[in-house]
Amino acid sequence: MAPSRTWPVPEALYRTLVWLDYRLAVLITVGMPLVLLVWASLRREGAMVRLLGIYWKLASLLLITTLLLIDRRPAGFILAVIAQLLLVVGVWFWVDLNEELEDLPPWRALPLTLRIWRWSLTLWGLVGALFSATALRCLAKAALAAPGCAVWLQPPLGLQQHLARVLGFVFGGTWTPTLAAFVGWVGLVGYVVGLLQWLLVRLPKMGRVAGGF
Repeated sequence: MAPSRTWPVPEALYRTLVWLDYRLAVLITVGMPLVLLVWASLRREGAMVRLLGIYWKLASLLLITTLLLIDRRPAGFILAVIAQLLLVVGVWFWVDLNEELEDLPPWRALPLTLRIWRWSLTLWGLVGALFSATALRCLAKAALAAPGCAVWLQPPLGLQQHLARVLGFVFGGTWTPTLAAFVGWVGLVGYVVGLLQWLLVRLPKMGRVAGGF
């Protein structure tokens, strides 16, 4: 198959890469950190629990991104790039946590797994952000119907169908793409306010110390 006129690789290969990126995202950003959080909590590893708590706060931007993409909001494509880069910074930024984690025995199962996850997240985040940047051409609403843009929307729309069934069964309500986007916008406002408060107030005062972030 010849490359598309608007996409740098053949359409079938591009579609495969997008789905691979989403599957890796579920594994690296949801599955592994969830297991690590439970594991670290059971072992009472305070530094790990704090790092993972910070991670989940930052990772909520990925959920916001998904909610906006469910309703085909172009802003979701920008947030996808920002969210991945923010996660990479977030797991390495803290001086106090880095020092505490370095003091742990490096070949114990839990510290080793955490180290593998941090590097996996870093590699995925950097490569994934570059790959997600190829979808920035989808910012124009007229481009959303193009195959290269439509494939980015398929996983969020699939999630929408599952959420609609589950929430409809549990609460008896209707979960629509418009409602998903509304929740996403509200979440984004709260996220930006919290991030700005930390950048403008807490970071100048505390520096790169996790503290009660």
